Amino acid sequence: MKNPVELIGNPTERTNSRPLQWLAQSKIMGVAWTAMRVWLGIMWIQAGVAKLWGAENSAFLHNNGAGVAGFAAHGTPAYSWWGTFLHSFVVPNSGWIGILVAVAEFTVGVALVLGLFTRVAALGSLALLFTYVMSGTASVCAFYALFAIVILATWRTSSWIGVDGLVAGYRQRHNDRQSTPENAAEIVRLANRAA
Repeated sequence: MKNPVELIGNPTERTNSRPLQWLAQSKIMGVAWTAMRVWLGIMWIQAGVAKLWGAENSAFLHNNGAGVAGFAAHGTPAYSWWGTFLHSFVVPNSGWIGILVAVAEFTVGVALVLGLFTRVAALGSLALLFTYVMSGTASVCAFYALFAIVILATWRTSSWIGVDGLVAGYRQRHNDRQSTPENAAEIVRLANRAA
């Protein structure tokens, strides 16, 4: 039998095709990915605001999370083990879970709009969507999940215009300043003096 590395190749030597590299690294596409990120964030903010201060407030923050309990008790879960989880854990704890869902949706939305902790926010979006789909809600979940996956795959350019991009730019400028030849010569001079 051949060596597996010979058969399938060395993963460190693999490269993406040029079109995929362009899609992931282009500043032009970065604007499109940013628009996707901001749109998804706005959708999460709207959902969170409805639960925190809007029409869904009484079902999530009050009445012991009646909206969560009703959904978990009467929804159509994707798997029987998930249904058991909903009935045995979510229904009895629906009060704090309702608050958690409302705050999580709003927080994920704000983070995505600002481009702050973009990867974590996209993962949070996927986690929320996973629980909704597993609990029997389809609606726009697949569309939101597609956007979250694209944001994760293109996180460098999708967060380029945002707080993460500002922080990365600052770090890069700061590191470039520290690694200039003048600083390198100063470091060598100080090292020689210490020796």
